[in-house]
Amino acid sequence: MTTPPPAGGPSGAPAGGPRAVPPKPIAPPRQPRQDTYVPGDGMLAWLPFRPTIRMRLTLLYGGMFLMAGVVLLLLMYFFVRQALHDVAPQQFNFTVLNPNGSLSSSTVYVNGRPMSSDQLNDALASIHESRSTSALNTLLQKSLTMLVCLAVIAFAAGYAMAGRVLRPLGRITRTARDVASSDLHRRIELDGPDDELKELADTFDDMLDRLDRSFDSQRRFVANASHELRTPLAINRTLLEVQLSDPASSPDLQQLGRTLLATNERSEQLVEGLLLLARSENELTDRRPVELSEVATRALEQTRAEADKREVELRSKLDPAVVGGNGVLLERLALNLLQNAVRYNTPGGWVELATGKVPGGGELVVSNTGPMVPGYELEHIFEPFRRIKGADRTRSDKGVGLGLSIVRSVVRAHGGTIEATPRAGGGLTMRVRIPAP
Repeated sequence: MTTPPPAGGPSGAPAGGPRAVPPKPIAPPRQPRQDTYVPGDGMLAWLPFRPTIRMRLTLLYGGMFLMAGVVLLLLMYFFVRQALHDVAPQQFNFTVLNPNGSLSSSTVYVNGRPMSSDQLNDALASIHESRSTSALNTLLQKSLTMLVCLAVIAFAAGYAMAGRVLRPLGRITRTARDVASSDLHRRIELDGPDDELKELADTFDDMLDRLDRSFDSQRRFVANASHELRTPLAINRTLLEVQLSDPASSPDLQQLGRTLLATNERSEQLVEGLLLLARSENELTDRRPVELSEVATRALEQTRAEADKREVELRSKLDPAVVGGNGVLLERLALNLLQNAVRYNTPGGWVELATGKVPGGGELVVSNTGPMVPGYELEHIFEPFRRIKGADRTRSDKGVGLGLSIVRSVVRAHGGTIEATPRAGGGLTMRVRIPAP
């Protein structure tokens, strides 16, 4: 059983139509980081950017210092003002004696101006109020200036402190990214005090140990099982070929031998496909520059004989495009797409293979004629052993149902994307994009 093949427009571009469905990424790229913070999502929704934890801690440290400084400044202003009010000038009440000892008018002269007791007291109070206000304004201005300077220092110190506190998290994140790249042998091995971050790192290391052992066990099982299965299948094929070469065999026995040989060949293809699928599931760690047009040329040459047998025309438009990855896996990707496009085609149809550069890497497009593919089937065609509804599930000449599953695994291993688009006239357009090295 094979997965339904791709088919597409003559130029490799998706064709529109009433049944056309927009391209749906099968292996979507990693979600990009948001550049804007969604309004209403948290207390920092007013920020024009997505705040990191370091930025949040910096704002927290600096904001707490600023709030404490403002409260301290207000309290200091209140207490100083209260103290100045408590030391208001004392009220004077005076009399003037004549030389003979009799009382005179209670008037004194200040700077040549005659002033009574009440006028003098009012003048002293006014002078005290004016100087107190001036001193409070000066104190407030200088305190605000110092508060702003200290707030800047506090934000800078908070940013540095947050970076130091979050440094172990950065190490954990880098290790997680390496693990996501299939390097399960990496460990954090965080040193330092036995705090929550070290406990998190140790827990992560324990999880990686279990995952590493699990994946190693899985790989060994796949390798051993494939080897154990291929050996008896090869022996069966040899025995059947020897029996078929015997001229004394009856026609019925010859027919039975050919049927068994086809079944055995199908089983061999299934084993090889499962092995390749298991090997290509993980992301590549060793990437090398690969010329996509050369890969496509080799795949075309391997498919040409089958296309001629099925009366399907092969077309190509190969422009240079260098991508990063494994040449063998990329060649198998192109070969599987071409084989599906040829096998799920109609006599007199065509298959077109195109390569070219795209921003950030290269693109390989396989388009073909063929039966109509419903849009709701697209999300299932990359699953193992799946084919479109109504397809013949008994014929062995269309593969074992792992072609497009292997394609998807190879694309994921290279960090690329693949899109399947139905053509208005029937068939599919398969568009694969691989990042540059």
